[in-house]
Amino acid sequence: MVRNQEQPVGKITFSILIALSLSHCLNDLLQSVLSASYPLFKDDLSLSFAQIGLITLVYQLSASVFQPITGMIFDKHPIAWSLPIGMSFTMIGLVSLSFATNIHWILLSVFLIGIGSSVLHPEASRITFLASGGKRGLAQSLFQVGGNFGGSLGPLLVALLVAPYGRQHIVVFAFVALAAIGVMYPICKWYKSYLTRMKTQTISVRNTMKLPLPMDKTAISIGILLILIFSKYIYMASLTSFYTFYLIHKFNVTVQESQLYLFIFLVATAIGTLIGGPLGDRIGRKYVIWSSILGAAPFSLLIPHASLEWTIILSFCVGLTLSSAFPAILLYAQELLPTKLGLISGLFFGFAFGVAGVASAVLGNMADHYGIETVYNVVAYMPLLGLVTWFLPNLKKTKI
Repeated sequence: MVRNQEQPVGKITFSILIALSLSHCLNDLLQSVLSASYPLFKDDLSLSFAQIGLITLVYQLSASVFQPITGMIFDKHPIAWSLPIGMSFTMIGLVSLSFATNIHWILLSVFLIGIGSSVLHPEASRITFLASGGKRGLAQSLFQVGGNFGGSLGPLLVALLVAPYGRQHIVVFAFVALAAIGVMYPICKWYKSYLTRMKTQTISVRNTMKLPLPMDKTAISIGILLILIFSKYIYMASLTSFYTFYLIHKFNVTVQESQLYLFIFLVATAIGTLIGGPLGDRIGRKYVIWSSILGAAPFSLLIPHASLEWTIILSFCVGLTLSSAFPAILLYAQELLPTKLGLISGLFFGFAFGVAGVASAVLGNMADHYGIETVYNVVAYMPLLGLVTWFLPNLKKTKI
């Protein structure tokens, strides 16, 4: 018998969705501590841009390669307490990172942090669907906005708690990881209860749920969605990994000022994410994807030629538009393959992280050889790949 894991509860469970959003917030807050600390590690250990890119590559690969794997494993063998297990890896990695004295130690630490992320995203995304009560866009946006908001808090807290005192103070974020484990406790109890109920059912959703498209068109559509993820996260990697360096180099701002401007950009991504899911419920996922990816192009093309004030404004607009795409892309993919939620969630979160990691390594080498401003002149054209959205079929809008 195949367990009917993909059947959502009949009524939306806001308490669990809020706890999931808060868990995602705390997780991504901890993940963003890494990139926000790059200037500190660069100065303290005399790292090159290429080494910064390598750190991001190792982190993103550990946070991406394992995501589809954990998704497939938990599709078949669900574990109610998987979220705290993943967060424990993150906590150990952060403690190790705070005391790292060489590049190899740093790489091991960020690898452990990435493992924690590779467990949380597919599993929490699955539970978000189960608790959605059918309101998938709203539920996914609530989950995603927690992550984006947490990611925006990381640089701000690093500026307040770490930068003035030294990078060893990263260890204070281990207490945030402990708080996240506490937040996950009621989620795990709810999920355990859900799994217990599912064991008593003998009807498999996999045998009754029809796919919206033939498998050949489904595969093509998945490929198009991955191209869109590719374009989005190459540009996002240039901002999350090198935005602070760009501002410091071009406008002579301080490290703390650059982290504040990064915080502003990340707040914009949180707002855009909150909008993207419910809007896709109303007007269709394809139209949100279309306007989000391609709509960022005018702003990205202007950024390399703007003053400091306009750079902040334009980067805010880029964050707002680009971030609304991911909930719509993920839900579109889940609707294509509704019986493989863990695999799809892991694939798209993992591919996004992997693209960002590879892009960071490549862009880091480009910055070393050609200058940080060249990076932003090149990646400005990536949102134009949003034109491939034209080839996505229109799925029926989600009924709420």
